[in-house]
Amino acid sequence: MAGNSQRPSRRTSNKKGAQVGSGGNRRRSLEGKGPTPPAEMRKGHAKQRAAQAKARRAQGRPQRRTGGKSSSELVVGRNSVVEALRENVPATTLYVQQFIDNDDRVREAVRLAGETRTVNLLEAPRPELDRMTKGLHHQGLVLQIPEYEYAHPDDLTASALDEGEDPLIVALDGITDPRNLGAIVRSVCAFGGHGVVVPERRAAGMTAGAWKTSAGTAAHTPVARASNLTRALEAYQKAGLMVVGLDGDGDVELQDCEALDGPVVVVVGSEGKGLSRLVGETCDVRVRIPMPGAAESLNAGVAAGVVLYETARRRG
Repeated sequence: MAGNSQRPSRRTSNKKGAQVGSGGNRRRSLEGKGPTPPAEMRKGHAKQRAAQAKARRAQGRPQRRTGGKSSSELVVGRNSVVEALRENVPATTLYVQQFIDNDDRVREAVRLAGETRTVNLLEAPRPELDRMTKGLHHQGLVLQIPEYEYAHPDDLTASALDEGEDPLIVALDGITDPRNLGAIVRSVCAFGGHGVVVPERRAAGMTAGAWKTSAGTAAHTPVARASNLTRALEAYQKAGLMVVGLDGDGDVELQDCEALDGPVVVVVGSEGKGLSRLVGETCDVRVRIPMPGAAESLNAGVAAGVVLYETARRRG
């Protein structure tokens, strides 16, 4: 129709598109937000939570490195308590059952605890002592032993160097009897050693039994605890110490071992299995103790004492 002024409509697409401008927002959204921050700085990330937890733990303890603490211990029974007090095993509290039969051992335990002036004396009803000892036969006496403060393995070399001496350290591999640990601590103290290193797991710790066997020398000889004994020995090697392992099939006899003349770590294995494979491979030299008699091996504590004597003789 000629008189129609309207222009014909255009064919449009069925697809929907933006009808209003974005005002530049789309362009800015494509510019990026810069480099991705490290995981420790990303809110809610697992590594950030771990870093925050580590910081909280660090705020609650001193900066000095330590090997950690052992769990506290209870010594139960009249004879055991009296022996522990006689040997000056550190203790915090002596629990005495109410209305207990007062015999010589009870009187001696109370007297020894009072003489120390550091052990609290508390009376407790029998049900409470039964609960504390989980039903053990305590005979009315329970002695609380505090947590042992282990040193760090590096502390042993540091104390030796502070004294101007070559470090002499004994490391125990697979020693599970606390009496052996106590005997070795006693020998280390007697022959001028600077401490003992024990693994954190599957090894004897400084229990009341170890304290008693050490005959009080544990108060003067530090015991360090290593989370991984092989790594601790490698760290000693990097610090310039020789690692000497005791082995019945060792290549060198004790009297011919020149490594004992300088800074050294003596590694003592268990009586049954000896040195573990990884620890044995880490040793710089394996030494055997000549035994002309009929015995095939020595007790771990005795063997350590023999090597410590030979080392002290050479250095003297």
